[in-house]
Amino acid sequence: MTLMGWVAIRRDHGKLIFIDLRDRWGMVQVVFSPKNEALLKKADPLRTEWVVKIEGTVKERPKGMENPELPTGKVEVEAADLEILNESQTSPFSLEGDGYDIGEEHRLKYRYLDIRRPRMLKNLALRHKVINYMRGFLDSRGFIEVETPIITKATPEGARDFVIPSRLQPGKFYALPQSPQQYKQLLMVAGLEKYYQIARCFRDEDPRSDRAYGEFTQLDIEMSFATQEEILTLVEELMIEITEKVAGKKIMEKPFPRLSHEEAMKKFGQDKFDLRQEKDPNVLAFAWVVDFPLFEKTETRELAPSHHPFTAPKDEDIHLLDTDPMQVRSWQHDLVCNGFEVGGGSIRITNPEIQKKIFKILGHSDEEIKAKFGHLLQAFEYGVPPHGGIAPGIERLLMVFANEQNVREVTAFPKTGDGRDLMMDAPSELEEKQLKELHLKIVEKK
Repeated sequence: MTLMGWVAIRRDHGKLIFIDLRDRWGMVQVVFSPKNEALLKKADPLRTEWVVKIEGTVKERPKGMENPELPTGKVEVEAADLEILNESQTSPFSLEGDGYDIGEEHRLKYRYLDIRRPRMLKNLALRHKVINYMRGFLDSRGFIEVETPIITKATPEGARDFVIPSRLQPGKFYALPQSPQQYKQLLMVAGLEKYYQIARCFRDEDPRSDRAYGEFTQLDIEMSFATQEEILTLVEELMIEITEKVAGKKIMEKPFPRLSHEEAMKKFGQDKFDLRQEKDPNVLAFAWVVDFPLFEKTETRELAPSHHPFTAPKDEDIHLLDTDPMQVRSWQHDLVCNGFEVGGGSIRITNPEIQKKIFKILGHSDEEIKAKFGHLLQAFEYGVPPHGGIAPGIERLLMVFANEQNVREVTAFPKTGDGRDLMMDAPSELEEKQLKELHLKIVEKK
């Protein structure tokens, strides 16, 4: 057979040269013997991470020389020919083991090497399988995948926007989407009824272990004419199938327990909690949290949306908007798992007057409402169906599935905690010519 890959390990035993040849699919031992002196001499320079092509014969390993740690540990390849495709410098760190003992900044600078380790390859393969399953699941239920714009309008949705200066419209800016929220609601107005997207989202907010800096991916779902119960049932079925069939984990309780926000706060002191009695990594404890307050107080705002400003208030609490807005409950629903919030959504406001009232309660003037949300309110004048949705976070789910402690371990090329891409050396300065084209000027801070 013919094999191609990287030299993972080289060992010399007497006149024999052994290498472990690694590729995406795994590892196999190759032996160069003195029966072919010319080939043995050709193999002598081989070092770790060299890229090679080897022709040889698969044979059983001698008795007592098997390696039970490898799936291929009962066999080896007796080399008959060798071609060195490319040499390699000495790797800046070992690619054996899980890599946790290596400084993260060092690993991220040489991420293309770090991904070669089996743990990282396994995580990225799991990511592919999970996303692929999501697509098939929703396709089979009549959903349509639609890509929404990445270059869009800056709107206040809770986090800082990443902004893009316009070359053709001097002094004006686009923004990267914090989520496809308004686009997916407009798709409901357009009559798609069942939409999903593997959506890239961009937020300039401080990172933490379960939140990467700058960008993340979510499974974005929106449904017309659907009740909250129908949304929760659909997503629960999806999570059960992915957990058991793709991730190979057990679920602690089915159907998922449901707690009101008030119950969760009284019992756990927070709205994301871990229901497991013992922290078994192979058991996932999903739960729903519902009946959230529509508004909350934050460090910077007296009144802020608990979810986002498009979340519908409970019908029976609408009258409290004018008198006691902090007592208004909403149609928000969050999915938690093993102490993490892994998804959030709601039934949306479809009454333009109630939507305007919510914006005003949040402190927006009539002029701001028209400038920032006029497109949405105008669309609602043309026959908007009742609708709602949810957006499970793919990195957080994968972090739980893969027993990782940080979302960067399930992302191919993440940023550091302070927002740097060490591999590409970003962010970086622009040339003066580019700044002029964008009508920008760098002002030094005094």
